Amino acid sequence: MSRAAVAKDVLASQARALKMPGLVRVFESLARQAREEHWSYEEYLHEVLAAEQTSRNDSAVRHRLHEAHFPETKTLDTFDFGAVEGISAAQIGELARGEYIARAENVILAGPIGTGKTHLAIALGVEAARQKRRVLFVRAADLVRTLVEARDARELGRLQRKMQAVELLVCDELGFVPFDRTGGELLFNVLTERYEHGSVIVTTNLAFAEWVKVLGGDEKLCTALLDRLAHHATVITTKGKSYRMRRRSEAQTPAHPPVAVAKPARPQ
Repeated sequence: MSRAAVAKDVLASQARALKMPGLVRVFESLARQAREEHWSYEEYLHEVLAAEQTSRNDSAVRHRLHEAHFPETKTLDTFDFGAVEGISAAQIGELARGEYIARAENVILAGPIGTGKTHLAIALGVEAARQKRRVLFVRAADLVRTLVEARDARELGRLQRKMQAVELLVCDELGFVPFDRTGGELLFNVLTERYEHGSVIVTTNLAFAEWVKVLGGDEKLCTALLDRLAHHATVITTKGKSYRMRRRSEAQTPAHPPVAVAKPARPQ
């Protein structure tokens, strides 16, 4: 075996031992490029370390995305801002920068079913995960069920501490399923404990006045929750008909309407 081959194997072994997979993947190709372009030792070292740094950053983002439990990946560049009323692309772009998370502020997306609320909520969550923030996506009904199960198993405190460590909690579909008083109180505790400590994105098809239906009919609980949730919040109200229903109608409509054919005149 040549000295170059031995050096290659040693370098690869050392990089793996140091847990530098990005360097393992690129050091050989970069070495060829360095020889061809006459890089200095410092330039070559910079390039391999930059590759390792990029690899680690990508790995951290993948880890955050996995931890977030998004049902599917939705991004802002695939959202049709022209198809939904009430949504400003500039405002959403500002939120995507994540500064509201640093300030522990909230986002409330309210409007009819099918107007892009969940897409936007996931997309903003994906942007936060790309910034290596801890994100958790959960549907409101699933969250309440998990809280009830944790309470029954005497693990509620542990679950609450775990959720408090999340920087952005995305609570989807609040209002689709009403909760009893116990479920409403558990949800109230999770959301209000984040007040001025962690951000929440809520999607709902209900107006604020209707939230009491979800929280077991407890008006005081509803008022207290809205007071905290909406205090430091960006409220975005979507309008219009369901995007999916419009697409379905368009698909069923003929591209060219039938042309009326005149009947031949009857002989006199």
